[in-house]
Amino acid sequence: MDTPSRLMLFVDVVEHGSFAKAADLRNVDRSVVSKQISKLESDLGVRLLNRSTRSLSPTSVGLEMLKQGKTLRELMKQTSVLAENFQDEPRGLLRITSTTSFGRQYVHAAVAAFQRQYPDVEVELRLEDRRVDLIGEGYDLGIRIGIPQDSNLIARPLAKIGLVIVASPEFLEQHGVPKTIEDLARLPAITYSGANRNNNQIHYYDEQGEEQSMTMRSVFRTNEGETMIAAAKAGQGYAALGRFMLGTEVACGNLIPIMTGIKLTDYIGDAYIIYPHRDLPVRTRLFIETLQNMIGEPPVWEREIADCDCPHQIVARRKQSC
Repeated sequence: MDTPSRLMLFVDVVEHGSFAKAADLRNVDRSVVSKQISKLESDLGVRLLNRSTRSLSPTSVGLEMLKQGKTLRELMKQTSVLAENFQDEPRGLLRITSTTSFGRQYVHAAVAAFQRQYPDVEVELRLEDRRVDLIGEGYDLGIRIGIPQDSNLIARPLAKIGLVIVASPEFLEQHGVPKTIEDLARLPAITYSGANRNNNQIHYYDEQGEEQSMTMRSVFRTNEGETMIAAAKAGQGYAALGRFMLGTEVACGNLIPIMTGIKLTDYIGDAYIIYPHRDLPVRTRLFIETLQNMIGEPPVWEREIADCDCPHQIVARRKQSC
């Protein structure tokens, strides 16, 4: 490893706060990172890090070298983009991060289609619901639900994420089909509970157009969208879900949209594609096009959902082909 490479490794260590996290990012042993940083300090003749048993922090000289390392990383990124844009076919590594449910259902499908067309591009797809440092962790682009908070990133709207309240046919046969918000409030519900947010309310507009909210009687909480769907199909309660999450569950009659007469506020937020720079490599631009074409307008999941609020249709909606 040469000095410029060690300097960019130093940036990773400082940004992530430890040798171990930088090692995980680079997929190397922690000892390798530690040795390379020590070698960098030896080559430069200065101490870059204050080390303790619990933490490390850059020295005053280290802070100046951090600026140089970030500049070098940006220059190398731009150089790679420039070189790739002169190639006939896209190649190289494309690193993508996405929220879990959306990534499993749509981003992975777009990756598969993309790699069939451009087999020389390697793709790394990380699915997680935490807030990812796109630049610091070296991702080319991310897919997020809700307006991105980082003003340093470019955000491109991908699709609107509407809500739908659903329940299984068995649940509706047992409890009846709710007709009013008051009816719904009395029924058992499945809700999302995660590290960053807890959703136990339904937000809607009343007849006067004023925003209202209703607290759900949560009997089952989970931090995973697919588990919410499984619980709803099992009849544990009704659930308010992003429409994109349902796939063919509604078309197959496994879940029935209810309370379709009320207008829900889209508090989940829209889906966005985010990336660090406007000058994108060819492989990144082509993948974005692939994903946008796959989602479509209106989004593909809207074609799978047909409103149904009639008790006599509950059993009839089941299809043998699903």
